[in-house]
Amino acid sequence: MVGKLKVALFGAAGQVGTDCGQALIDKGYDVSLFTRSDVDFSIPEMVADKILNLKPSLVINACAYTAVDKAQEESELADLVNHQSVAAMADACFQLSIPLIHLSTDYVFDGTADAPYQEDDLVKPLGVYGATKLAGEQAVQQTMSQYVILRTSWVFGKHGNNFVKTMLRVGAGREQLSVVDDQYGRPTYVGDIVTAILFFVNQYEKKNSLPSGIYHCSSEGETTWHGFAQAIFDMAVQCGAIEKKPQVIPISTSEYPTPAPRPAYSVLSTEKLMKTMGSPMPHWQQGLAHFLKHI
Repeated sequence: MVGKLKVALFGAAGQVGTDCGQALIDKGYDVSLFTRSDVDFSIPEMVADKILNLKPSLVINACAYTAVDKAQEESELADLVNHQSVAAMADACFQLSIPLIHLSTDYVFDGTADAPYQEDDLVKPLGVYGATKLAGEQAVQQTMSQYVILRTSWVFGKHGNNFVKTMLRVGAGREQLSVVDDQYGRPTYVGDIVTAILFFVNQYEKKNSLPSGIYHCSSEGETTWHGFAQAIFDMAVQCGAIEKKPQVIPISTSEYPTPAPRPAYSVLSTEKLMKTMGSPMPHWQQGLAHFLKHI
């Protein structure tokens, strides 16, 4: 029965965690929400102790070091948050014989594919962020049998920082701006990720087990950052979020160098997740329209 499952959610103040926590509460689950001020993910023992003392029925980890470029300089901190604390979390869950739902990223791939990435495709991260997230995935897989790893991409929602908010802020006062047009991926609305998380929580509640493994969790449809920006401004004008659309000039990755290299193609195939859930993921433009109507 809904309400009996005791869920511990880490990263509860983040982009996904904020909406996920509210959704779990709305569903009647007994939810313990942990933010950065509650649990320091640079101290793996603190993460493990929190779980072992609480003894939840299930753990969801939406906490991560996500500053892709900064991670190149702060590799030790990124590894503590994305790898070592996740390993400690997995070990604590194993000790309690409880499952873990863990969020990961498309950055575990190098972007050289020419078709959407499947869950078992070769992983080869280009930078520290992707490498530490991959190490976290591997720690979970090596430690536990009851887990779900959700790899997602280009996430946007009403909480935290994301590309949509950046475009709205920068584009509001500009006649034109340049956006990379040779990196391909799938924008993913936070609400679609939360729907997937709730599906797996419900599965565990009903069956006392999870369909364990890695799943690619992104909204449907692929585009470039330039195409994403164009859609953001088109919809923003339509719904009155901004008065005028700036000119969006396509540029190459080489014209916009960053400390951490980005995968040129990180489109995730969601076929496995759709089969498991029994329903397709909504298109990213649906999520964008919903987001812009509620900002």
